[in-house]
Amino acid sequence: QVQLVESGGGLVQPGGSLRLSCVASGSILTLYGMGWHRQAPGKERELVAGITRGGDTNYADSVKGRFTISRDNAKKAVYLQMNSLTPEDTAVYYCKADRIQLLGRSVIDSWGKGTLVTVSS
Repeated sequence: QVQLVESGGGLVQPGGSLRLSCVASGSILTLYGMGWHRQAPGKERELVAGITRGGDTNYADSVKGRFTISRDNAKKAVYLQMNSLTPEDTAVYYCKADRIQLLGRSVIDSWGKGTLVTVSS
């Protein structure tokens, strides 16, 4: 069994910062590409940021310069530092693993259950 568990969401004022964490658990040999996605009320889920195992990153245009994705392979964790938050960043943020190598098999597209980020004064 593989689990991705997000944490760090909450209520923050416009201009504030939050740091999201996602930790993978289970009999994991290797975590490959990881990413953060978000879904705002009434909108489709969208990619916010992604990071390869080697540390290459990509960002949605809407968060470039404000958000930073990072990972710690030893801890099987991925993080999202979010600065200069605006109400438009309000959403449920989901962690996703593109591929997880277990003993004898791979798991594709694993998702966490999400953590709510609310940006409001």
